[in-house]
Amino acid sequence: MSLIKKLITSTYPLRMRISKLTGIGINILQNKMNKKPVVSFYSLSAVSNAGSIVNFEKYIGKKVLIVNLASQCGYTPQYEQLEELHQLTKDLVILGFPSNNFGGQEPGTDTEIAEFCRINYGVTFEIFKKDDVSGQHIQPVYKWLGNADKNGWNTEEPKWNFYKYLIDEEGNLSKVFSSSVLPAETILEDA
Repeated sequence: MSLIKKLITSTYPLRMRISKLTGIGINILQNKMNKKPVVSFYSLSAVSNAGSIVNFEKYIGKKVLIVNLASQCGYTPQYEQLEELHQLTKDLVILGFPSNNFGGQEPGTDTEIAEFCRINYGVTFEIFKKDDVSGQHIQPVYKWLGNADKNGWNTEEPKWNFYKYLIDEEGNLSKVFSSSVLPAETILEDA
């Protein structure tokens, strides 16, 4: 692990503690009106890190947590927490979408990303092809997540790496969590 990655990893707990104590950086949006999506979540698909098409209809009846990922971000230690959540919460599917949209913090190729995830964090949850999660060339899943004309209510695209979107068992976008919200808290908030 490089010196920069060690520094990022070692300061992560302090930064998260400060956020938790002060509320700085913590933002949670909720579908309080229980608005249904105009375009079904289950009609979506994405290309996996290995290059195969994953149709989201396979997630019918399950909660889905979608997270945009980066390997050189201050929030990168959340990979470990996401994997723990994946292992411990059988009724939850985690979908990871690497992107280089924020600070150039995911410069790797799809092969390098897969290797980084496996070696450093033992990731077994689904990782998709690196793509844009915000901006002009946004990929279709994130276009759905940030467009109220598609998801029913939310217009917020990720503002940084490790933004989290929770889809309920019926395919409704339930909540949106900023990067400073720990992965486990996305499920606690849903209880």
